[in-house]
Amino acid sequence: MPLIKFKPTTPTRRFGSASDFAELTAKAPYKPLTIAKRGTGGRNANGHITARRKGGGHKRRIRLVDFRRNRFGVPAKVLTIEYDPNRSARISLVEYPDGQKSYILSPEGLKIGQTVVSGETAEVALGNHLPLKAIPEGTPIHNIELYPGLGAKLVRSAGGVAQILSKENQYAHIKLPSGEVRMIRLESYATIGQCSNLDHENIALGKAGRSRWLGIRPASRGVAKNPVDHPMGGGEGKSKGGNHPQSPWGQLAKGLRTRKRNKVTNKYIVKDRRK
Repeated sequence: MPLIKFKPTTPTRRFGSASDFAELTAKAPYKPLTIAKRGTGGRNANGHITARRKGGGHKRRIRLVDFRRNRFGVPAKVLTIEYDPNRSARISLVEYPDGQKSYILSPEGLKIGQTVVSGETAEVALGNHLPLKAIPEGTPIHNIELYPGLGAKLVRSAGGVAQILSKENQYAHIKLPSGEVRMIRLESYATIGQCSNLDHENIALGKAGRSRWLGIRPASRGVAKNPVDHPMGGGEGKSKGGNHPQSPWGQLAKGLRTRKRNKVTNKYIVKDRRK
């Protein structure tokens, strides 16, 4: 999936790039599998801003993606490969023999007309959804369940791929895209292949307006503010503020570990992603 480089007709066009969307086969989503998405502007139920720098953006509809894929042993035919504005990867519309349709995450290389299937007896082939105990070591996988039956939670973004390193007792050792090696139960399901839209990380927005289309509002630097507004504010002329980078409420940035030291699931991490 190559990227489009624009002609430098304006300063913002000079550096921007975009996907060519050549792999897409449908312009509009399958309406029964979508619901309206209401923006929050970063505010909670009390109207307080809990996530800063969010608001505006283009109107979107949520695509109801099937992360469980629990129709075991029933083959589904790939009808379309579509764009999803709510995620970086592409999605595919599949149809089962009884006419039921559903959206699934599209792996890289999936084609229209191919058949995908879920279950323990499924072939280890692109797009099929199998339990970890049925997938050979070294196979590239994505869309991984953290807990059996609860639906895929891990490795769902564009270009994401994980690998089974080994299997011990009731667990598989999975190397995640971050470099972390984690134990996941062998009964958990995963999809064969790498997540689609590999060039997503190379896209350059090029101008502030494209950030606003995505619902991202401007961010002011802490050192540009007054002392009353930010710990790093104030100073005569340009100043570093004398403080380590942090939020307006003193939460340190750039390396502070916020994960609880005694978290129950720490025992499942074989290798930390930072080491």
